Amino acid sequence: MPACLASPGASHCSGGLGIAFTDREPWAPAHRQDVMFKVFIVDDDTHVLQALTRLLRAKGYDPQPFNSPQEFLAQHDAAVPGCAIFDVAMPGLDGLALQQVLTEGGEQRPVIFLTGKGDVPTGIRAMKAGAIDFLIKPVRDADLLDAITRAYEADSRGRQRRAETAAVRAKIATLTRREREVLSHVVAGKLNKQIAGDLGTVEKTIKVHRGRMMEKLGVRSVAELVRLVARAGIPSGPEM
Repeated sequence: MPACLASPGASHCSGGLGIAFTDREPWAPAHRQDVMFKVFIVDDDTHVLQALTRLLRAKGYDPQPFNSPQEFLAQHDAAVPGCAIFDVAMPGLDGLALQQVLTEGGEQRPVIFLTGKGDVPTGIRAMKAGAIDFLIKPVRDADLLDAITRAYEADSRGRQRRAETAAVRAKIATLTRREREVLSHVVAGKLNKQIAGDLGTVEKTIKVHRGRMMEKLGVRSVAELVRLVARAGIPSGPEM
């Protein structure tokens, strides 16, 4: 009997592949309402790929199956919300290497790894590289769905942070060169008199630039300004 059949609450397996299905569904994940959220599955084993696709589709997800890392990379769009499930052992480009390709390309896709053996060093490497989870086959559906839920939350948080950063950068882009210089000095904690000395002008002029800068950024206090810049990950300094 496959291991998943012996597990409490598991009613059947998919083709003996060690992927457990249950007839009950105790929760309704928030991402069910996000029609754009996709689960990208990359596995060179066609049977496993089909089984995972059937499972996730039955649970209300939008699975996107790929037989090879190359096929996935050729069609992958980082702008689409979602997470990825990578098999660790694949010929050519394995799961960890595939994750590294995404990271080096500046993409922040949450990744869940599946492996057929409990390789602790590989699992540690995956988690250090930012993996959501490292699951050993046979995988219970509850464990996989829980990992996908956490991946959805991580993806949502990441996209929100990036949207906030983009919004702040867009506002900063409307500032004049002098207003950006004043912003940099204010965030550094300098007073108007100090800023005027640094920039070779008078305090009254700095007050005017400072007022316009804060109005454009939609803030009323220095504390608010500092929080806005810090929250969006904007570095202080001349590069502003």
